[in-house]
Amino acid sequence: MLVLDKLSKTYQGARSRSVLRDVDLVLGSGEYIAVMGESGIGKSTLLNLIAGLDQPDAGSIRLDGVDLTGLDDDALTILRRESMGFVFQAFHILPYLTLAQNVALPLILNRVAENEAAARAGAMLSAVGLQGRETSMPRELSGGELQRVAIARALVHQPKLLLADEPTGNLDPDSAAQVLALLREQVKTRQAACILVTHSQAAAATADRIVILTAQGLREAG
Repeated sequence: MLVLDKLSKTYQGARSRSVLRDVDLVLGSGEYIAVMGESGIGKSTLLNLIAGLDQPDAGSIRLDGVDLTGLDDDALTILRRESMGFVFQAFHILPYLTLAQNVALPLILNRVAENEAAARAGAMLSAVGLQGRETSMPRELSGGELQRVAIARALVHQPKLLLADEPTGNLDPDSAAQVLALLREQVKTRQAACILVTHSQAAAATADRIVILTAQGLREAG
C-alpha cells in the first residue's frame, strides 16, 4: 500500500547535511509499525516526505500505486486531505471548537454534508471512549482525552495511511498506554496502515514490527 524506494534527502547550506539515504519500506493495509532512531537522524523528515510536505532529492514514494513525488502542490493537498491522517505530540486540537467540530474537520474539508459529518464525528468519539462529549470544549479534557480526540479526527475520514509523530510524548505513562492501545485497535479495525515515530520503547512495543532509522537507511530491529 505504501512503498518507499531508495528515498534520500540532503539539506543544503553552509555545510550540506545528508538526512536520509536509500530508505526502503513496504507497508501494507492494517500494518502498524514503529520507527525509532537517535535524535536528529531524520524521523520527522521521513514523515514530512511521506506526507508530501517536503520533497526527496532521490527515490520515490508510492501510495496505492500513485507516485507522490510526481504530484504538484494542489494534488498533494487533495491526497493528504483524502488519504492521510495525522496524530501529533502537541494534539493540535482547536480550542474554540467543540470536540465534535474538531473531529468533523477532515470531513468538512472533504465536502461531506454537515449532518453526515456530525453523525460520523459522534460515532468516532464513541469509538474512542468519548461518547456523549460531542459538545464539550477542549479545555475540559485531560491530555489523554485530547489525544483520543486527535485519533478520532485522524481516522474519521477513513484514511489509507496514518502518520503519528511522538503521539504520547506529552502524556503520563498510564494515559500513554491507553492511547497506544486505542491507536492500535482503531488502526486494525479500520485497516489504516500506520507509521508511529517514537523514542519510547514501550510505545514501539505496541507495533507489529519495529524499524530503526540509521544513516544508512531503515533496518528491522533485532
